[in-house]
Amino acid sequence: MFARYNEWANRRLYAAAGAMADGDYRANRGAFFGSVHGTLNHLLLADRIWMRRFTGQGETYARLDEILFDDFSALRSAREAEDARITGWVDTLDDEKFAGTFTYQTIVNPTDITQPLAPAIAHFFNHQTHHRGQVHALLTAIGGRDAAPSLDLIMFQRETGIGLSS
Repeated sequence: MFARYNEWANRRLYAAAGAMADGDYRANRGAFFGSVHGTLNHLLLADRIWMRRFTGQGETYARLDEILFDDFSALRSAREAEDARITGWVDTLDDEKFAGTFTYQTIVNPTDITQPLAPAIAHFFNHQTHHRGQVHALLTAIGGRDAAPSLDLIMFQRETGIGLSS
């Protein structure tokens, strides 16, 4: 459910960001990653880092604030591809894999970490929600309430039916 929610929320957020004036989109507004553009790049970068940790496949990065794509449409295309990758990977997981552990190396202070997979996946999706919330706040501050779409999980569930039944 969270992989599909992530994809849904990102589509909505990118639609709103794509409607912004470029100057507003790129302006440093004091967010942790500066601008809407910087924060969206961070989200993609962090997802790629975690997916490499989870799967062993993908690029490595030295900094968490690296700008992967300066062009919005290229960033949006990469986001859509990463969301499809995330959903595809999550669909391969079964109870045994969720209950297992995995090992990865941290970026800032390279250290090998072994931990249970399920809580790491929870962190992965929580991290996305955290930074999407920052982008949402920036959109609202720049363009008012109507500039930012609802990203509520319950809205996703009502629209898709995912997560409403057991």
